[in-house]
Amino acid sequence: MKRVFLIVLDSVGAGALPDAAQYGDVGASTLEHTLNAEHPHLPNLASMGFGSIPNVPCDRPTHAIGAVGRAAERSAGKDTTTGHWEMSGVTLTKAFPTYPDGFPADVIEAFEKAIGRKTLGNYASSGTVILDELGEEQLKTGYPIVYTSADSVFQIAANEEIIPLETLYDWCRIAREMLVGSRAVGRVIARPFVGKHKGAFTRTPHRKDFSLEPIGRTILDVLSDAGYFTMGVGKIEDIFCMRGIRESIHAAGNPACMEVWLDTMKRDFTGLVFVNLVDFDMVYGHRRDVQGYAKALEEFDVQLGTAMKLAQPGDLILIDADHGCDPTFTGTDHTREYIPIVAWSPEMKGLTDLGTRKTYADIAATIAELFGLSERFGAESFAAELTK
Repeated sequence: MKRVFLIVLDSVGAGALPDAAQYGDVGASTLEHTLNAEHPHLPNLASMGFGSIPNVPCDRPTHAIGAVGRAAERSAGKDTTTGHWEMSGVTLTKAFPTYPDGFPADVIEAFEKAIGRKTLGNYASSGTVILDELGEEQLKTGYPIVYTSADSVFQIAANEEIIPLETLYDWCRIAREMLVGSRAVGRVIARPFVGKHKGAFTRTPHRKDFSLEPIGRTILDVLSDAGYFTMGVGKIEDIFCMRGIRESIHAAGNPACMEVWLDTMKRDFTGLVFVNLVDFDMVYGHRRDVQGYAKALEEFDVQLGTAMKLAQPGDLILIDADHGCDPTFTGTDHTREYIPIVAWSPEMKGLTDLGTRKTYADIAATIAELFGLSERFGAESFAAELTK
């Protein structure tokens, strides 16, 4: 391959994993439930064999062309960082810590001392709900809102009209430096918002994630060190702390990220473009908006059709996810699921079943082999299956 476009449909899971009971996720099935509820029109995904993946009730055209399967998560957890790291070749043996009852008093006290002011909140909540609960007080006092979720995150929300973005980002950097060792959450997230009163607060596109640096070498590191071009689109640069990434465009939201992806297909390079489409998770999954989730899948499918027309010989479009977030499920959290794998190139002639992979890291192993590199990340490449 000359160019690989790895497109992560953030949270688009393909059915509960066998260990879902340990996470409270028995019965979760993001794609299955969304497609059965809303029946989105997905002709391009269908033409690649999407409906042949277990728990994906999509059309199955007679002459589908592509390679499809699903992968289990070997790492403990069901969050963005864990999923992206594993698909890039880094598997976690221990889950990131979570704080469903809020952060310990000593953590909050140390953080408040470091930033020179008090904080509000310190409990688990939906980002939109907590703004209605504490947004007005944040405006009045200037104290940042600190909150978490079922994921391993330390989130800091502040109104852009009274707290400059760089100040908010500095607070996040302070928290990131503090939250290490046994308290090393996966991400510290800046959550800027605007608005004057309850019911009118909205989050802005200036969100920024401060992740831990990957604990092992990723496919980005391996490709970059070998002289290949690597590019991150959306929050990829945050998830990997820019490591192994030669160029990044931090576009916000699915439409902007898809536009960047299509623009890169018109460029001449040899290497990997790694794209995260966050809206499935952030805008629709966590808010349990089934209709919005289905519409976002339709919008992606339209752009996928454009990408197929732009594809050149030697290109591979590789579509997957990082976890589930079933919009029909209870609560508002991620769900422990298989991820779908869809691979397509202009040279393919038929439909290949990739089966159920034992780890997301098979994706990294495959990309490495496609570029003639020896690293396999303790996983199994399916590159040979892509030439059938």
